[in-house]
Amino acid sequence: MVLNFVLLIIGFIVLIYGANFLVNGASSLAKRFKVSELAIGLTVVAFGTSTPELIVSAISSVQGHNEVAFGNIIGSNIFNLYMILGCAGVIYPILVQSSTVWKEIPYSLVAAILLFILANDVWLFNTTENVLSQMDGLILLVFFAAFIWYVFVSIENDPAAADSPIKIYGLPKTIAFIAAGLAGLILGGKLVVDNAIEIAQTFGVSEKLIGLTIVAAGTSLPELATSVVAALKNRSDIAIGNVVGSNIFNIFLILSICSLIKPIPYNPAMNQDILVVVIGTALLFIAMFAGKARKLDRWEAAVLLVAYMVYIGYLIKQG
Repeated sequence: MVLNFVLLIIGFIVLIYGANFLVNGASSLAKRFKVSELAIGLTVVAFGTSTPELIVSAISSVQGHNEVAFGNIIGSNIFNLYMILGCAGVIYPILVQSSTVWKEIPYSLVAAILLFILANDVWLFNTTENVLSQMDGLILLVFFAAFIWYVFVSIENDPAAADSPIKIYGLPKTIAFIAAGLAGLILGGKLVVDNAIEIAQTFGVSEKLIGLTIVAAGTSLPELATSVVAALKNRSDIAIGNVVGSNIFNIFLILSICSLIKPIPYNPAMNQDILVVVIGTALLFIAMFAGKARKLDRWEAAVLLVAYMVYIGYLIKQG
């Protein structure tokens, strides 16, 4: 048990350093090629920080731990919306680009609603079993391809890039930073998740609760570390792009890959958790028009944090 706690702390440290390398490398890459930081955050950073979710959910699905596979993704999206944006926004108010308000955030809302529709076969389609099938996986993959197409079509030179205070490194060093950052995030995430699960199982925590809380928070720590570091560096585009992009990646890419490998039976008890994702995404959209336009203010971020604590309390009470 003591060793698990030690490895857990080491995992946190590795995550923080990995996030710092990744933010520096991604920012440098954006400035070097005059690509917007938002595009980098929505693709390179989002995919890199979503890798732990991919690994954990794929392994869980193959091994038959379906509630961990679904709980990891749904719980991670909840953690991203409430905990990560809450922490980042309290540190520094997050200014959100117009395209994110009207396109990326609504697209992440579509992802949550589509997952609800595809997973609830018995209720919506009168079948005998709720399962995310391989056909469902293909549908999710098509939506993911459409998202990637949109990101790269919309990428254009950022006039502010040349005047931004981002430090630019040589290309080899930039790539090394990104690679080291991703490696640190994956290694740190694995250390945290593996040891957190062992600690939780010692206390007899249910598989669903582990998936929605311990595993979800553990695999989302890369997003947390990356967005917090980005907020401290006043890199709002990476902070918001990382979270929104990760939520889209989690549902459209990771669940599609997992279901294509093996259809995943779905527990409708998780509908309430998908609803929490939908509410969180809607709150983020509404926050763009409350107070200062297109900005997640500190008080709004604090509301997200409080809401997450209430949600976790509810889960623990349910067992």
